[in-house]
Amino acid sequence: MSWFESFILGLVQGLTEFLPISSSAHLRLTAAFAGWEDPGAAFTAVTQIGTEAAVIIFFRKDIARIVSAWFRSLTDREMRRDHDAQMGWLVIVGSIPIGVLGLTLKDQIEGPFRDLRLIATTLIVLGIVLGIADRLAARDARGGEHRQRRERKTLEQLTVRDGLLYGCAQALALVPGVSRSGATISGGLFMGYTREAAARYSFLLAIPAVMASGVFELTEIGEGHVSWGPTIFATLLAFFVAYAVIAWFMKFISTRSFMPFVIYRILLGLLLFALVAMGVLSPNEGASSGGVSSG
Repeated sequence: MSWFESFILGLVQGLTEFLPISSSAHLRLTAAFAGWEDPGAAFTAVTQIGTEAAVIIFFRKDIARIVSAWFRSLTDREMRRDHDAQMGWLVIVGSIPIGVLGLTLKDQIEGPFRDLRLIATTLIVLGIVLGIADRLAARDARGGEHRQRRERKTLEQLTVRDGLLYGCAQALALVPGVSRSGATISGGLFMGYTREAAARYSFLLAIPAVMASGVFELTEIGEGHVSWGPTIFATLLAFFVAYAVIAWFMKFISTRSFMPFVIYRILLGLLLFALVAMGVLSPNEGASSGGVSSG
């Protein structure tokens, strides 16, 4: 991998990780369109350490409060009623599905799941799912002539059941094209949470899974065409870009819908299907092996 490739891929990773359009799919497609070798799931997983570092810094006050309360709840029974302590446990519970499935499906994630036809399918299907979830949220917010406005849930109302369902939605992102944020936000909207609550928990839930995946795949870097220097450079670039994206995205969803992302996903999926059908791209264009990743 050249330094120019790492620059472009790091930029793409930072721009797409927290938008509901799938960072792993965009890394895969960027390489395919440019005629480069697939950077692989291990490269994706390691560069995601940079994007998650951006989450940790952006939500540092929330995270520090949650971690502190969680540790105190281990010895103080009264603290177990505290919302922040409960949130710590809910993040742990929600991280279980992706951890189990990530290890179980490792071989599929490295190979068959990176087929461009599958990526096109997941882009379209999950785009439609996100669109439906977003419309339901908008309908509840505005009400109607014969329908009262419905209050949506906040993170203070998050339960173990909902946390586990969020985790199952996040696990879908093991397939490139699904999008971790897109899947978990869609799940949250279907369960009746606000856009802001769904996005915030999605970001917090991603930290353990992504950090563990990135550390797990560190040993894969240096094997094949992906070397340490470009990977570190891409990871640092992804960190700075992702921080700016998080700040913008949290403001965007407070007043706007997800429909622009829905339309983008569907159009990109259709374009990808067309290019494969016409022979412009091979379903396994530039395919290479890698490690467990999601996004």
